[in-house]
Amino acid sequence: MDTSWDLKASMTGFVRDPEMDFSEIMAQFDTFLIGRKTFETMVRMGSDKPFAGIQYIVLSRTLRPGDFPHVMVQSDAEGAVKELRAKPGKDIALFGGGELFRSLLAMGMVDRIEVSVIPILLGGGIPLLPPPATRAILKLRQQRLYEKTGTIRLEYDIVRS
Repeated sequence: MDTSWDLKASMTGFVRDPEMDFSEIMAQFDTFLIGRKTFETMVRMGSDKPFAGIQYIVLSRTLRPGDFPHVMVQSDAEGAVKELRAKPGKDIALFGGGELFRSLLAMGMVDRIEVSVIPILLGGGIPLLPPPATRAILKLRQQRLYEKTGTIRLEYDIVRS
């Protein structure tokens, strides 16, 4: 298996910290895996066009590929990830999609998770890992505190048994 890349579940959003270098963060990826619900939200918001140099793969059993010619729509998440792993490239980001994250985590296909703790209490929302979910042990890889907003960015490796 090519270990030159990782599949990262990256949950960075809501508040953009002025200290965060998003171009640096984005430069590590060449592919975004996107769940159907997240993609449909992106379409409603008008932000469903890929960033230059990044391939979007929407994983859905219900969307028709011909309806979205600017992204690749696939129904087999496991097959899509295996195919990507067989090719050289940068890291792959799982962009949104708690249910997709749960599925890929259960298949042992997530290598790393990055989350940001943003000092806002929403009072509800979409779980990072919706139940029922497989237990995963994490090992802290790095952390960073963004002083101006109090945002904490955490990066963990998934510990394999």
